[in-house]
Amino acid sequence: MEFLKNAASAAALIRAKGAKGMAFTGAGISVESGIPPFRGPGGLWHKYDPEFIELNYFHARPERSWAQIREVFYDNWGGALPNGAHKALAALEREGFLHTVVTQNIDCLHQRAGSKHVLEFHGTLDKLLCTECGSRFETTRGLIAPERPSCPKCGGLLKPDFVFFSEGIPEDAFEGAFAAAADCDYVIVIGTTGEVMPACEVPREARRHGAKIIEINLQESAYTNSITDIFLQGRAVEVMETLLREVHACA
Repeated sequence: MEFLKNAASAAALIRAKGAKGMAFTGAGISVESGIPPFRGPGGLWHKYDPEFIELNYFHARPERSWAQIREVFYDNWGGALPNGAHKALAALEREGFLHTVVTQNIDCLHQRAGSKHVLEFHGTLDKLLCTECGSRFETTRGLIAPERPSCPKCGGLLKPDFVFFSEGIPEDAFEGAFAAAADCDYVIVIGTTGEVMPACEVPREARRHGAKIIEINLQESAYTNSITDIFLQGRAVEVMETLLREVHACA
């Protein structure tokens, strides 16, 4: 009963007249699509040493780094499909309740679910970046097949266009995320511990500007007892589908 009461309260925030909403998502939203989180039990960093996506390591040992990038990301994640939580957020956007999704994920599942305004704080697997000329290309199996993937334009080393360790956040995503946070009335936070800097400051920025925080997580996070207004505990798909039904029930 308490869960449904909280879901109804969250739906009322979402449906409030003139309210502008955004979502902030982490690895937990994609777990039910078969993509493991990086940290925590069963996380990728328990199985792999993350040094292969450290920028200096990548430039010093590109062939070795690319071998693990293919295995960890492209081979394991290639068949992942959007789940009900991604689709529910896309529905809220289509219906005018959400204006932005800020995601820490690089899996592109929000876009595949139908979300149009997605800010990828940590970049994307769907693009490749030339480390020499700065050109970007759609990721294809052909481009990433060679032991040392190279730029079709200049021959320079290609890297996945996501943020490596010791690499800065893309300026447009950083500025866009914080601007959206400063201009929203509520944030739906899904599947994140709230500990990865500087991304974790996005919901806090929203809170500083008066936004309400609706949190969906399996366990309490760094947000739960500090900035969260409504905590909906559970799996992302079940909770988001319930929340969407509550939003529609308020119509």
